[in-house]
Amino acid sequence: MDDIEQAATEKKEEAAVAAAAAVAPGPGWAPAVRRAVRRGRPGPVGWAAGPAAARALARAWRPDVACSKRLKGLPGLLSSSWGPPLLCSARLPAALVGLGGPRAAGERRAACTCFPGPRGSRGEPGAAEPSACLEAATRAWRGLRERGEAVPLGLGVPALVANGFLALDVAANRLWMTPGEREPAVAPDFVPFVQLRPLSAVAEAGEAVLLLREGLLRRVRCLQLGSPGPGPVAAGPGPASVSGLAAGSGRDCVLLQEDFLAHRGRPHVYLQRIQLNNPTERVAALQTVGPTAGPAPKAFTSTLEKVGDHQFLLYSGRSPPTPTGLVHLVVVAAKKLVDRLQVAPKTQLDETVLWVVHVSGPINSQVLKSKAAKELKALQDLARKEMLELLEMPAAELLQDHQLLWAQLFSPGVEMKKITDTHTPSGLTVNLTLYYMLSCSPAPLLSPSLSHRERDQMESTLNYEDHCFSGHATMHAENLWPGQLSSVQQILQLSNLWRLTLQKRGCKGLVKVGAPGILQGMVLSFGGLQFTENHLQFQADPDVLHNSYALHGIRYKNDHINLAVLADAEGKPYLHVSVESRGQPVKIYACEAGCLDEPVELTSVPTGHTFSVMVTQPITPLLYISTDLTHLQDLRHTLHLKAILAHDEHMAQQDPGLPFLFWFSVASLITLFHLFLFKLIYNEYCGPGAKPLFRSKEDPSV
Repeated sequence: MDDIEQAATEKKEEAAVAAAAAVAPGPGWAPAVRRAVRRGRPGPVGWAAGPAAARALARAWRPDVACSKRLKGLPGLLSSSWGPPLLCSARLPAALVGLGGPRAAGERRAACTCFPGPRGSRGEPGAAEPSACLEAATRAWRGLRERGEAVPLGLGVPALVANGFLALDVAANRLWMTPGEREPAVAPDFVPFVQLRPLSAVAEAGEAVLLLREGLLRRVRCLQLGSPGPGPVAAGPGPASVSGLAAGSGRDCVLLQEDFLAHRGRPHVYLQRIQLNNPTERVAALQTVGPTAGPAPKAFTSTLEKVGDHQFLLYSGRSPPTPTGLVHLVVVAAKKLVDRLQVAPKTQLDETVLWVVHVSGPINSQVLKSKAAKELKALQDLARKEMLELLEMPAAELLQDHQLLWAQLFSPGVEMKKITDTHTPSGLTVNLTLYYMLSCSPAPLLSPSLSHRERDQMESTLNYEDHCFSGHATMHAENLWPGQLSSVQQILQLSNLWRLTLQKRGCKGLVKVGAPGILQGMVLSFGGLQFTENHLQFQADPDVLHNSYALHGIRYKNDHINLAVLADAEGKPYLHVSVESRGQPVKIYACEAGCLDEPVELTSVPTGHTFSVMVTQPITPLLYISTDLTHLQDLRHTLHLKAILAHDEHMAQQDPGLPFLFWFSVASLITLFHLFLFKLIYNEYCGPGAKPLFRSKEDPSV
């Protein structure tokens, strides 16, 4: 019997060796394979799996082939013909020991991801490597990041999407509401977004980014599928059966893209768009976890509403009480979503989940019982009406409407070109601050329910900036342009600080308009631009013009003005001004500091107009812009200046040279040196034991 068992063992061993050697890159690998198999052979019982074990061994071998290809560029032993056998013979016994269970398969899978395969055509969706799939899916983000229009999520970049009424933290899956300007934010115990957990996923790679020009957060996940298990499997890498890997079904990737946004034109609406691309030969399934796919949160009750062909869930509840004992009633209408999303092979899924949120004013807990029923019914009617209106609209139209409104809102801005000191905010800091402040500011001007009379009144307020922005520029105010923001609460506090600053600096009218006015005030404040009754003046500090930046989309009358501070080849600053005509053209003129030269008419030519930087004594604005030519011509007679200098002359006068302490130190060293020298000479000729300068003839030594 021993001979029979030995023969059977050797036969199965040869089958395993043949299966592993079949995937080897050359015949030179066969001896190494055989030696590794014999060293790691577990005995007759270990080969009971037969052909399945051989296939698993072949699968365990394949990652090493990819690893060897990745190591060909390395010098030395690993790039030679002996490198791959040495590498794989070191790992093969461990693979043989783990043939019996799924845990070893997970270890083999983790080892494979240490050296991913080449990223060429395999980078398309459906590639074997989730990382390669992710690289292909996010390739378009590179150009957006370079232009400052996309910011990857990470430390100091909260995952916030908001519209002035709703604020949502996508990473923490939390919801805030800001009912009024001076009221604190309301945070109900309600999970706002649906979480998607892939079933039978063995590997996953993902990345998220804030798209500043579109006003949304986009998250991309690439999922490598394995064999479906008996129940749901959490998202991310996990154990997989040997047969699932051996069949090759887990080598295709499913692309999952999610867009999160709070609608800019509809303050009570936010949505989550789910797009799933399944290029594999298998069914892709995702389990949905959230309020729309499970039981209602503890503080809420839910009812299923059915109106015609539409059905949605209606949640009613209250927010946690404030320290003063006030509560807010909250009603959320949410589109019904199934518990499991399934996508057939070679197909795609595009699903948009909608939410409508309405909140009451603060209610004292003592009168809550008497008012709750009436308030809840009114909120439910509002939410029900708006949800039915949204369900009649195509989801793509709703998303496109948001993107157009956000792009229109974000047209003004600040562009950092060259930074030469540490106190000036970077372009990333400026763009993120503008995005967060726009997100936290309401925009009643964009509301579809706004009447023509109210719209015209707001437009006139936006075009007449009063005396905004008075005071020094905020470019170096680190509390207004913070380099890092850690939480949504900090962003809400920063929004309140910006509103207060603008209101105290002559921008009350702009703040009242909402997001467009607040953005206009922030752009004006960055460079020190101020509107007066007759002109727009640029009153930046001439001592900080070594930084190059541009201010875009400054509204003046019916036109938009772009102002840039640039430097020539010698490093001397100059001003560049261009005009974008909107509507009926209006003549605009500009002159430099002092207005000694005749004002220049600003036109919409692509090249724009350049102005030298002149500095007056006493200091006055560097540039004046006005539609009144006579006003600028008269301005030169009312400034009463002592002198007008070029910028380099002014800086030369401002430069005191080396500090006093330096010259004092040099003078002290020279004085000490001469004192020391004098002491040496004195001790040599006049001190005790010194020899006389002249010897007498009576001296016997002569």
